[in-house]
Amino acid sequence: MLVTRLAEYAPKYHHVKLERDDLGILVARMHTDGQDLVWGHDPEEELASLWEDIARDPENRVVILTGSGETFIDKEGFGGMSVTPEMWHRIHFTGRRLVLSHLDIEVPMIAAINGPATIHSEIALLCDITLAAETAVFADRPHFSNGLVPGDGIQVIYPLLMGFNRGRYMLLTGQHIPAGEALSLGLVNEVLPSGDLMARAMELARGLAVKPDLTLRSTRNLFTQLIRRAFQDNVGYGLMAEGLAAMNYWPSDDLGD
Repeated sequence: MLVTRLAEYAPKYHHVKLERDDLGILVARMHTDGQDLVWGHDPEEELASLWEDIARDPENRVVILTGSGETFIDKEGFGGMSVTPEMWHRIHFTGRRLVLSHLDIEVPMIAAINGPATIHSEIALLCDITLAAETAVFADRPHFSNGLVPGDGIQVIYPLLMGFNRGRYMLLTGQHIPAGEALSLGLVNEVLPSGDLMARAMELARGLAVKPDLTLRSTRNLFTQLIRRAFQDNVGYGLMAEGLAAMNYWPSDDLGD
């Protein structure tokens, strides 16, 4: 296996700040210029590559994923794009890596969802433990309500976690699910005041990090096996369906995934 080291890959990423302590707990904080992350092609490609670097670094023992400012991912900066087969091929390639490489990480992942997660919320929900601030809201803003097929993995994770009928309803109606409801539906494990979120994530991470390395990695692999199969079967097809609809029905500008 090609081994990576934090000192080598951390400087590559402009939209994720990486810090790791002596226990091997890696905190990955998404941002744009130190503030709330603005989603776009660059953050998407960075995260897809980051998962691969994290997976190849044997010193990572637990990963905490969180956002900056008041949001997890709730802002986007797409615009001025022409929907062409070549452009969508790039989206298809990166979109598959974004979710499948996430699942290739062999250590437990904790999502500290610090605010609204209305764009690519599957990034948080694919983690093994999900903690949400009281201000968190879950939705899928970019897709069906804007004429796009929800095909990038969002169509897999919501039905998987909260049931097929609830998941379809949420994606078709543009439903926004606040943190308390997300807890009752099984989307998140705990809801906390914003000020307590990272402390609780670190507390849980320390409890995991003391376990034997092989136990951590083998358990994560067991937990992701079923999810991996579902994503492998559906994300490539889903992104192709999304691209077909986009090229036929969506204007040539302000398109994003």
